Amino acid sequence: MNRYYKVTLSVILFLLPVLLPSAVSAAGIDKVYVFDMKEEIGPSAWRLTKKAFENAKENQAGTVLIRMNTFGGMIDFADSIRTAILNAPFKTIVFIDNNAASAGALIAMACDQIYMKKGAGIGAASVVNPQGEIMPEKYQSYMRGLMRATAEAKGRNPNIAEAFVDPDIEIPGIVAKGKVLTLTSSEAVKAGISKAEAVNTEDVLRSEGLENAEVINHHVSLTDKLIAFLITPAVSGILILLIIGGIYFEMQSPGIGFALLVSVVAALLFFAPLYLEGLAAHWEIGMFIVGIILLLLEIFVIPGFGIAGILGIVCVIGGLVLSLVLNDFFDFTVTGSEQLSSAVMLVMGSMLLSVILSVILGKSLMKSPVFQRLVLQDEQRSQNGYVAGRQKEDVLNKRGVAKTDMRPSGKIEIDGKWYDAIALDGYIEKGSEVDVEKQENYNVFVRKRRS
Repeated sequence: MNRYYKVTLSVILFLLPVLLPSAVSAAGIDKVYVFDMKEEIGPSAWRLTKKAFENAKENQAGTVLIRMNTFGGMIDFADSIRTAILNAPFKTIVFIDNNAASAGALIAMACDQIYMKKGAGIGAASVVNPQGEIMPEKYQSYMRGLMRATAEAKGRNPNIAEAFVDPDIEIPGIVAKGKVLTLTSSEAVKAGISKAEAVNTEDVLRSEGLENAEVINHHVSLTDKLIAFLITPAVSGILILLIIGGIYFEMQSPGIGFALLVSVVAALLFFAPLYLEGLAAHWEIGMFIVGIILLLLEIFVIPGFGIAGILGIVCVIGGLVLSLVLNDFFDFTVTGSEQLSSAVMLVMGSMLLSVILSVILGKSLMKSPVFQRLVLQDEQRSQNGYVAGRQKEDVLNKRGVAKTDMRPSGKIEIDGKWYDAIALDGYIEKGSEVDVEKQENYNVFVRKRRS
């Protein structure tokens, strides 16, 4: 009997760490996961929301509390965040700490409860371009639909939600016709949009009866901060400039390696964060790589400039542009033409600037002391002690045949012997007859024979 008692006690002690969390949960002690949304609504905000929701699920949190202070941002990412909140398996609360404008208002309306700090505001959700100008009606119509559907899903007044977007909506006692609605904290409570005013998150938790809940604060890692920095439009533009500039310098000075390294690193820094954000898909990155390959084939293998070169340019631009926007292959319903055109202008502008700077700075950069340390010298002068042997055979003014394509260097055959040669024409096809016009040491310079 004593032995049976000991075995039972051992089993209970072994299972206690496993059973204890379930017992605590069953006792009604809740967990609240808290994270901040205090930046422009865009890729980084979408990534932040996804990670916070994943962590909330892993920690078995019953409530997620968002501290919000934003003037808005991109509609496509705001819609993604809104959808994630509407489909969340836990209760969602937003505490508006100063501002929930434009896209921020849409996200706030998707939460189960809205609390606002005294003096805070919500609304002004009309769609505008980067210059702050009101976009055409089709954009406003899309945003009105999102606001109305979100309000209806959470039992709020859909007319007020639409008035955040449309100045033509008049609501007696709330907003006059011709004005886009923005509500203060007290007005939002009175209109039934916000549940109550609150001083801080602790005040919100007390109002929700969660003052004894375990609070888990979201930690933004250094990696997350770095990714958020790299996907900003300004940094993306600089990375595109380095990608194209590096390729240009590598083609101008074959075999240097340093310029290619800069281009590859810039490409990794450009695509990796976008891939992690869910923007750059495998096929979009593949399109960019195919474009680079086609351009290299056009320059070094295929004579002239034709279909391969044009397709290469299209693929490079397409891969860069599509990686910057939220799309389903070539469906841009969520992104809209405004975001797509902005991405096109960013890529085209960066590429054009890269080419201009490469042409202007190319020669001076190549001759700079710092750059010379990274490359092989292209000349070995006799006054510096370099001595070359002499060409034994005299092939000047002789006729030969190109045994390889010359771009411009290659192999020729004269009287059954092969020689290294350089085409003065720039390019000579394999099998063409050539005339030797100049001979210097081991270098033979030829020109394609005129028929």
